[in-house]
Amino acid sequence: MSMNVKKKYSTAIFVIADIATAIISAIMPYIFRFGIFSIKTGIARSFLEITLKWLPLDIAIFLAVNVALKLYNRVWTYASVGELYDCAKSAVITEALCMAYKMIFGIYMFRSYYPFNFMIMGMLLGMSRISIRVIRGAQKRRNKKGDTHNVMIIGGGAAATMLIKEYQLSSRRIKICCIIDDNPEKKGKRLMDVPIIGGRENIVNAADKYDVDEIVIAIPSAAPAVIRDLIMICQETSARVRRLPAIASTLTDSLSSAVRDINYEDLLGRDTVIIKNPELHAFLNDKVVMVTGGGGSIGSELCRQIVANEPKKLVIVDIYENSTYELEVELRRYYPNADIEVLIASVRDYDRLDTIFAAYRPDVIYHAAAHKHVPLMETSPNEAIKNNCLGTLNLAKLADKYKVKRFVMISTDKAVRPTNVMGATKRICEMIVQTYNKKSETEFVAVRFGNVLGSNGSVIPLFLKQIDEGGPVTLTHREITRFFMTIPEAVSLVLTAGLMAKGGEIFILDMGEPVKIYDLACNLIKMKGYVPEVDIKIEVVGLRPGEKLYEELLMSEEGLQETENKKIHIGKPIEIDEKVFLDKLDRLIDKAEDNMANIRKDIKDICPTYNPNNEK
Repeated sequence: MSMNVKKKYSTAIFVIADIATAIISAIMPYIFRFGIFSIKTGIARSFLEITLKWLPLDIAIFLAVNVALKLYNRVWTYASVGELYDCAKSAVITEALCMAYKMIFGIYMFRSYYPFNFMIMGMLLGMSRISIRVIRGAQKRRNKKGDTHNVMIIGGGAAATMLIKEYQLSSRRIKICCIIDDNPEKKGKRLMDVPIIGGRENIVNAADKYDVDEIVIAIPSAAPAVIRDLIMICQETSARVRRLPAIASTLTDSLSSAVRDINYEDLLGRDTVIIKNPELHAFLNDKVVMVTGGGGSIGSELCRQIVANEPKKLVIVDIYENSTYELEVELRRYYPNADIEVLIASVRDYDRLDTIFAAYRPDVIYHAAAHKHVPLMETSPNEAIKNNCLGTLNLAKLADKYKVKRFVMISTDKAVRPTNVMGATKRICEMIVQTYNKKSETEFVAVRFGNVLGSNGSVIPLFLKQIDEGGPVTLTHREITRFFMTIPEAVSLVLTAGLMAKGGEIFILDMGEPVKIYDLACNLIKMKGYVPEVDIKIEVVGLRPGEKLYEELLMSEEGLQETENKKIHIGKPIEIDEKVFLDKLDRLIDKAEDNMANIRKDIKDICPTYNPNNEK
């Protein structure tokens, strides 16, 4: 039986049960008030005739209220107090509506009718729903036989064979119920005495048939898109979904210990781009490396990767002390012999930075300090200019002054035809980098990428927090899409840019297809074991100021140049009149420091691609 047919069948059963509930709750008050043998005569009979006459309307109201409260759209197997509360709400609303129309039409009932009717209706409605959970629980207890943990395996290859063998030898009460494999030649056969019942189209029905508690995707070599599609199918069941990651295929001791819960990176649907370069150690070793914004999501991961490559000294600069302190404690714990200097400083403060440069003489700078929150920068544009533009300009001047070998700036896809202040300031930062590369011995480059999964202030931690709080998950637009990458990917790209740089480039990662945020929200809700729009609502709140529906990674005039690594491309530098640009930049920063009210026209003047009215 397909899921749609099964759902319609279940809904029909509940509708019939609710009609019976309405009939019983209409008649039982007479039995309580007049007795079972008195309702056929006298005043009881007249009241009963009136009730039966209007009963179809009462039933229609009851069913309509249940539809409005979505009582036919619930997973009643997992009914709890919240669902019982909605049943009581339905009884209250139905009773109020029935009383209202009877009063309007002058239909009078005996005084105790309505309290009895309400109590019986609410009780029967709740019992009909909670009985599903009770019956299902009894079936599970009967089928478990000693609390057996029923497992479905997806994949009928070598990894699945080893995993089944481990589970069968385990002291835990694990029963491998069935195997799913898309190879039609395997259907009907057995692997380690476990039946292979067919392809992925059988997952949902088999999970229900075998009362599956856990589904393990045991295809470590599968492409990320395949894993994502399988996860989405598995999330239609009530079973816990876990997977055997690709790294598990290299293990020789235990595969079962490598099985893990799915995470949001599994929902990305593409390979994680980790660029391994044996030259990185030689590049960073015995050099003084500075990371600005070192306490942030990208900055802290940069510091971890850099310190592992044994630099002469790692200088971490950040204005926010809490996360920077936590990073320092972590690095000193795992790298006790590393020479690490943590400094609290603002990139806006040229004199403070000058003393740092003079004291430590960095060879390589990774500039990750920036204001990046789009809506906040829309309401505080001057602060975006001070921190992003002035901060980058200060560092560029000092890198040139102290003859830093290489300067790598973190940019964003929002710098491409920006519609918001944050993106425009980051585009200006790219222009600073390319301008200073022409006039300095320092090799200046920028690295442009999309949203980072799990970074501070990004959408996924917000969604997960909203899900944990019971919803709703707030979405700015149902069709909005974004490019995504993991933190290790972003850091890998930044470090590789430092190696590949010749000066003036904007490095761009091939990030695959953009991800629809609505689909991402649904997948995260399912990942947490809930049903989207049923257990957790998704609320569309409208695009925020400066927000695009679709992001881009490259302007058409930049072109695209291939590199040795197929996942990394280079945007061609756009010609800039350096003197005009720097003069306009100085005026823009002066106005920002004076906190001018209408700063956007000056941003537009220096960054012609900035279009705050762009609705794309």
